Amino acid sequence: MACTERDKAEELFRSLRIHPALCEVLVQRGIESYEAAKEFFRPSIEQLHSPWLMKDMDKAVDRVLLAFERKEKILVFGDYDVDGTTSVACVYHFLSRHYDHLDFYIPHRYREGYGVSKAGIDFAHQNGFTLIIALDCGIKSIELIAYAKSLGIDFIVCDHHLPDDVLPDAVAILNAKQPGCPYPFKELCGCGVGFKLICALCDRMERPPDEAWWYLDLVATAIAADIVSMSGENRVLAFCGLEKANRDPNPGIRALSTLSAHEGPLQINNLVFMIAPRVNAAGRMDDARKAVQLFLSGTVNEAMGWAEQLHIDNSQRKETDTTITEEALALIGGDETLLNRISTVLYQPHWHKGVVGIVASRLIEHYYRPTIVLTRSGDVVAGSARSVTGFNVYEAIHQCRELLLGYGGHFYAAGMTMSPDNVEAFVERFEQVVRASIHPDLLIPEILIDIELNFRDITQSFYNILAQMEPFGPDNLRPTFITRGAVNTGYSRVVKDKHLRFSLRQDGITFTGIGFGMADKMPLLENNQPVDVVYKIDVNEWNGEKSLQLRMVDVKASREANTQ
Repeated sequence: MACTERDKAEELFRSLRIHPALCEVLVQRGIESYEAAKEFFRPSIEQLHSPWLMKDMDKAVDRVLLAFERKEKILVFGDYDVDGTTSVACVYHFLSRHYDHLDFYIPHRYREGYGVSKAGIDFAHQNGFTLIIALDCGIKSIELIAYAKSLGIDFIVCDHHLPDDVLPDAVAILNAKQPGCPYPFKELCGCGVGFKLICALCDRMERPPDEAWWYLDLVATAIAADIVSMSGENRVLAFCGLEKANRDPNPGIRALSTLSAHEGPLQINNLVFMIAPRVNAAGRMDDARKAVQLFLSGTVNEAMGWAEQLHIDNSQRKETDTTITEEALALIGGDETLLNRISTVLYQPHWHKGVVGIVASRLIEHYYRPTIVLTRSGDVVAGSARSVTGFNVYEAIHQCRELLLGYGGHFYAAGMTMSPDNVEAFVERFEQVVRASIHPDLLIPEILIDIELNFRDITQSFYNILAQMEPFGPDNLRPTFITRGAVNTGYSRVVKDKHLRFSLRQDGITFTGIGFGMADKMPLLENNQPVDVVYKIDVNEWNGEKSLQLRMVDVKASREANTQ
């Protein structure tokens, strides 16, 4: 269970006069004073840092404006995922309002692969582009950016991935993680970095800041999809972006919401589970250019045409990843060697490259360990890695770099390419690295519980304050609670053969809720013995009526012998 400093929580309670349990949760998250709480609960655009604090921002702005002056052709280049396509849509749209000589380029996932590509540079050279703005990629493209320079093409790199010791020879590198960058917040996503460039250009061009704020809903979408920290500046951007998405959404977001039959205000979960998968599906199954076209649409009707294409791509994606996950689970289950490993690395040349990352995540739900799924991509083998809490899978892959053609990523997710001849050696090497570096405790999934509650604590006013902690995400997860010694009321039941609709009582207070995929817990409730239940609190809406409900995370027999 998460630890908290009670004296700080008590001091915060005296300032805020909200439920003591919520004060403890806030202190756990570093919010220890009235001023910090006010800033947390009331995010505003004024809390954003100046874009000029970012190293090389002046160089980037100067180079863009020089291109305007010289009437150079500018190519806006970005990755094929949500972060990349929203980045390109934002920067391209802003530049197009002030300048005509530009285009955008998204590398094809299968023909070119991740990041800056030779094909993209050759396209720029053949079509007379002399400046490329690379978004959500480029920080590791040392050789390719040198190649572009030899062709007379300058690069501005806007990236958020961890840089290596050697940086590319670009005219400007915007990346808060690079050495010597004083920018206070280091966890912007790629679209966040592109947004900062837009803000700086607005400032230099003496344009109203509202021109930059227009892109906030796309920035929020990228933050949600890229699973970056939901603290500091990202929390402000996501909060303001959701406000924009509900007040005056980008036509693409509105079209996807309509197509998904979504009703009510958009929340961060809607961006994660409704918008992002459909945008990602374009690059996974076909061509991500149409995701950019979706966000560049001038009207909802125009956007709806692109949204329908993405919806079809997403349906194909879901069918494909289900099939491959079933195949992968069968491979592991039928091989004693694979079952006994502490890492999973699977390779099948026919698997669809666009869903291997999703499949890796699904496998971790069954076999909780660092996982890599590989497939054939042209003449090479390409794959995606996913990790378990606390284990740096990027570093583990880095230690296998002599077997790789290329790699990149984050602490919990990474991608790599290799020669087919190196697959077997890589499987063994990765297992050796994981075995030598992972602590055994990290192979056991754990539930981090914020604090214990009694059912009588859960009131509408309690929930109203809890809801103001949104948007939730990494470093600001939706709080998880535990209640001990609850008993089944007799009305709990299994629904649709796999979900648990439960009704529990503690000290005369009854709460109902849902445990998705937890039908196997029903016998525990049927024992009519006290249980400890771990849950999150949300709202259930039925026939126009709203009520608080518990979303079960886990349940086990209580150690307490008390009866209700």
